[in-house]
Amino acid sequence: MLPIKQFLNKIQFSGKFNKNTITLSYYDRIQKKLIPLEYRKIKVEGNFLILDERHIPLHRIKEIRKNGVIIWKRLWQNI
Repeated sequence: MLPIKQFLNKIQFSGKFNKNTITLSYYDRIQKKLIPLEYRKIKVEGNFLILDERHIPLHRIKEIRKNGVIIWKRLWQNI
């Protein structure tokens, strides 16, 4: 399994993915649950996802789905 940064680069630059069908789920420590985000609404900058004013560390991403099917999942999860 590719590290998250490499997988996000593959989505961004390979041309093999329709970005409108990709969702990422990250773990929110306050709500204590996975929060889905549409890939087309985020920006990757360094080791963070940027969504509006929020900066979400990449290590909080737990899974990536394409059309609802998991295509990447963090192997070790401490939820």
